[in-house]
Amino acid sequence: RFAGYHALGSVGSTGQMIFFCSGLLIGLGGGVNVLAAICIGQKNQKDLELTVKASFITCFLAGILIFTFALIFSRSILSLLHTRPELIDDAIIYFRIYMFSMPAVSLYCFGNAILSAHGDTKSPLYYLIFAGIVNIFLDLILVIVFELSVIGVGIATVVSQYISCILTLRKTYHLLSSYEFNLMSLNFSRQKILQVLKIGIPSGMQNAIFALANLFIISAVNSFDAAMVAGNAATMNGDNLVYNIMAAFYAAGATFIGQNLGAQKKKRILNSYLISLFYSALAGFILGFLLYFFGREFLSLFSKDKIVIDYAMQKFKIMTFSFGISAFMDCTIAANRGLRKTFIPSLIVFLGSCIFRILWVLTVFAHYKTVESLFLLYPFSWAITAVFEILYFIRSYLAETRNLPE
Repeated sequence: RFAGYHALGSVGSTGQMIFFCSGLLIGLGGGVNVLAAICIGQKNQKDLELTVKASFITCFLAGILIFTFALIFSRSILSLLHTRPELIDDAIIYFRIYMFSMPAVSLYCFGNAILSAHGDTKSPLYYLIFAGIVNIFLDLILVIVFELSVIGVGIATVVSQYISCILTLRKTYHLLSSYEFNLMSLNFSRQKILQVLKIGIPSGMQNAIFALANLFIISAVNSFDAAMVAGNAATMNGDNLVYNIMAAFYAAGATFIGQNLGAQKKKRILNSYLISLFYSALAGFILGFLLYFFGREFLSLFSKDKIVIDYAMQKFKIMTFSFGISAFMDCTIAANRGLRKTFIPSLIVFLGSCIFRILWVLTVFAHYKTVESLFLLYPFSWAITAVFEILYFIRSYLAETRNLPE
């Protein structure tokens, strides 16, 4: 809003690559959460200590690797996505600055996973609220007062990420200290590291697959003019708001499923899935309706240009009525993760969301070349993937609980 729609478009051009990188780490954190929840359900302290240590080193190294890779190949990646020439220089600057936060994101995901497995979701929330306020304050100061545009936004994000990381790790350390774990010892379990990777990597790849498919969508968006790119960037603020609220229920469902699997409570496993599915779908539909009816007011927070808002509303009128559909896919993916099943769900996501979306862009969108024909691929891919994920969850649930008491 204060730096012009070219700056908004530059930042928006990096959105899916950022989601690709952070999605790997969030998925890894999801795997950590499930393993910790199972240990807690089993009341196995020794296993929990080994899981914590293996998870910490795995998450930290993953953050460093992603940061290094993205920093080196940022220009090549954004050029491959056909980022518009007038946007690419600022996009590269913002992306490189943002990547400095990857180690902080990885360790925040670790701490959040451990705290959530213990039932403490309030502390990470409070830390994010505080870090978010700092982020907003720094955004306004650096962009409006110092006129740093995308550089200022990038710096504000990195600072806030490290604040939330440090506060979350501090809380996690105090929690684990109550178990009298010897956290300073270096007796890492290779087997536990492999378990974290076995669940965490496929979970991370699920997010990465979505991002990979969406990169083709971004490439299609870049075929429009810069105003459309900026409009898409503005709508992503609404998309992320809804997705993250819905994702909270997915994470809660996976945690409860993992705990009840460890405690061998068959009925509660199914109830955890159904309840989290109901709440997430309800949140998606309600928030989607609100974004549609108040879309122009919401979008005016990010741009003053009518053409940008008009483009954004073309996308919103499809997406806002479709968010609830995505719950049936994402919640079931999380439920499968709670049952320690990640490979087949990742394969289903790859076929139903990645391959399908790519084919849609190359066929339907290539034929019609309209905003509507591009974004209709979301509800269709969500619905198709959801059907197969639900069928696999039913199969996994019956297999995992066959010998458990009712």
